[in-house]
Amino acid sequence: MNEKLNGTVDRILFQSSENGFSVFILQLNSKDSTAVKGYFPAVQPGQEVSLSGRWVFDQKFGRQFEAIECQAVLPTSINGLKKYLGSGMIKGIGKVYAEKLVNHFGQDILDIIENNPEKLKKVDGIGSKRVQQIQDSWNSQKEISNIMIFLQDKGISTAYATKIYKTYGQKSIAIILENPYKLAEDIWGIGFKTADQIACKISIAKDSIKRIKAGICFAVTTEISNGHLYVELQELKEKAHKLLELELFDETIFKQAFHELYNEHKIKLITSREKHFITLTQYYFSEKGVASKIKTILSRKIVHEFDIDKIYKEINIIKTGDIQLNENQIRGILGCLQNKITIITGGPGTGKTTLIKKLLQILDNNKINYKLAAPTGKAAKRMIESTGKYALTVHRLLEFDFNKMGFLHNEQNVLKLDFLIIDEASMIDIFLAHAILKACPIDAHLVFIGDVDQLPSVGAGNFLNDLIQSQKVACIKLTEIFRQAQDSLIIVNAHRINNGEFPVSFLPNSKRDFLFIKEEFPEKVTEHLRTIFFNTLKQYKISVDQSILLVPMNRGTVGTHNLNHNLQAILNGAKDRPQIMRAGFIYRSGDRVMQIKNNYDKSVFNGDIGNIENIDHEEKKIFVRYYERIIEYDFDELDELVLAYAISIHKSQGSEFSAVIVPIFTQHFTLLQRNLIYTAITRAKKLCIFIGQVKALAMAIKNNKSIARKTFLREFLTMDLECR
Repeated sequence: MNEKLNGTVDRILFQSSENGFSVFILQLNSKDSTAVKGYFPAVQPGQEVSLSGRWVFDQKFGRQFEAIECQAVLPTSINGLKKYLGSGMIKGIGKVYAEKLVNHFGQDILDIIENNPEKLKKVDGIGSKRVQQIQDSWNSQKEISNIMIFLQDKGISTAYATKIYKTYGQKSIAIILENPYKLAEDIWGIGFKTADQIACKISIAKDSIKRIKAGICFAVTTEISNGHLYVELQELKEKAHKLLELELFDETIFKQAFHELYNEHKIKLITSREKHFITLTQYYFSEKGVASKIKTILSRKIVHEFDIDKIYKEINIIKTGDIQLNENQIRGILGCLQNKITIITGGPGTGKTTLIKKLLQILDNNKINYKLAAPTGKAAKRMIESTGKYALTVHRLLEFDFNKMGFLHNEQNVLKLDFLIIDEASMIDIFLAHAILKACPIDAHLVFIGDVDQLPSVGAGNFLNDLIQSQKVACIKLTEIFRQAQDSLIIVNAHRINNGEFPVSFLPNSKRDFLFIKEEFPEKVTEHLRTIFFNTLKQYKISVDQSILLVPMNRGTVGTHNLNHNLQAILNGAKDRPQIMRAGFIYRSGDRVMQIKNNYDKSVFNGDIGNIENIDHEEKKIFVRYYERIIEYDFDELDELVLAYAISIHKSQGSEFSAVIVPIFTQHFTLLQRNLIYTAITRAKKLCIFIGQVKALAMAIKNNKSIARKTFLREFLTMDLECR
């Protein structure tokens, strides 16, 4: 039989935004208190609660009350009001103002905030702006609380309440009741399973056509997240059936679902090699749009005529620095001038930067209007450093329009330029490629520079490789390693790995900028890291801020999650710094963090790395510095950030670090591929350290069979392939 317990929440010991699990101290009376654990709507210090549950004994924490139900009411005592308002729940009120407000208005304070907020100005330091902030926060908290109670009743984590409210506002509950599957479509972080759980609670049948359609669409988007743009029809049926957990496969209802989705213009069908492939409409039009614009650009005559013979003679006479351009570099430069679209690809040390610098010199001499861009901030910054010319990210080049929720530069408002040169082009996914091409003038020249042997883009598609494979555009591959680059073991070993050869730790007259620490036990990696960060890096005169761990996967002993936890303790363990816990992770002032989704509102993008400058509990904000900018995050936006002392190799694309440390063990076997290791080593400028098993590294180098992405760009460029 359940027992009842009443009291006031004294302090929160743990609160997970992921599943709503909380542990807090409950004050029973003036003397007695107890620990309480359970899944609750977001309780706050100072709240009075009525609990139903049972007493349990925890070996570590002793006697606790395990609550099954929790009814929270607003506090009435002076002490409870101070704790409640000082908890940071309401923006504009921290501990200091909570004390002032309760001292001034006493037990009437909540009624005044609710009904007469203008009276708050009577308290010293509170003006119109803060009153408005308090009022807005109070009203939104009430709405969020209603959603939390609704979600809890449906067995869903309260962590999603704020996101849902931000997306739908006061229509939130009505929209959820009408079609809970919209949550998976509209709100980042909410997947089909969560939406389906709500649907089940509001009595949507398992074989409902609405549910089948949502399952099909989610199965497609899951493949998109894996890099594919299409799913073979039979494979899609199997994936959707498994996702929907139906006992029997009903061909009739699936056929109806596909027909309805097609008639609603939500999916497209492509038939190729007697197989049917399905994608969502927006993905089809992105890839088809890329192919169409490329064909249009290639069909136009060149507007800017260059004196190629004269330029060729000048290139052969004039040296760039101390480096004589080789024939491939010269072909690359002339190709950029003679072709509407050109790809320059090559590994480290093959002279891509030298080629760009010489090309820009020629463009300057001919008074050609050009722009330089790269997919990430770090890549753009590196472009500036290497060329001495201004470069910016592709997103900033295209300029995001918040009113239209799209790029300002598009087919109706093209960029004003004659040449567009984009570095790190292997990172460009099909959606960004489409945006670039829409904004590119038809008469302009496009130059894509990248290393096609690296990992493909994090986003869906295989733009650069498909473009090369189509053989519709000029492509020059630089293969010769320059003499100046041959004294670097990083560069030598990058090419060895790319050629399927094991790296070496010593060559005569070479810098010792590549180290391989052999270790059979993954749990000993943290010991090696402590030595590297406090000793090895100092020997190479490299700071901790200039170094990073690049890891094949996120989970496991040597995954990013565990290594970030360990490195935070080693490198930023000062607990007296401002900090906040969310979803079981601690975010602390000074931590290195990474943005993991594109946020156009803040102009920060997936893969951007910054440092936490401050955490303001009163304003419920966290401040992160990216390069020269400081970006504000609300506490409920922290799921967009992860610790970044260690990041996945995929997320490192386009970045460069003075020191790169790569743990590699057979527990990563599912991801051990040659292009993964090649990408990791090419991120290092001054020092690359591998830690791990010789067997694991050998497995990766041997495995040159990367998963082929399901795309049709090459076919769109080379044949009349259409959807149905």
